[in-house]
Amino acid sequence: MVALFSYGTLQQREVQLANYGRELIGQADALVGYRLEPVVIDDPQVVELSGKSVHTIARRSANQDDRVVGTVFELTDDELETTDAYETSAYTRIEVVLKSGRCAWAYVAA
Repeated sequence: MVALFSYGTLQQREVQLANYGRELIGQADALVGYRLEPVVIDDPQVVELSGKSVHTIARRSANQDDRVVGTVFELTDDELETTDAYETSAYTRIEVVLKSGRCAWAYVAA
């Protein structure tokens, strides 16, 4: 299993069921030194699934007091690949250290 930090639509039950066939259970955490910005999604499948054409995207900031609050989920390697396909080109997956000290994957501004 791999840890994935989510702060957006991957926290939605319907998105989880569509992508993974199951509802995920996670723990609250935060990404330090990032802030959220709106991003327009142009992939019609993602918009249909999430119900939103504007999502949020985490962008590194110069302020270590900035925080992005979200949830850490445990995924299989196959589920992580599914998530790679779900996220649009606006996002890139990186490894991060969360406020808790836990390492996880996160999708941030490309």
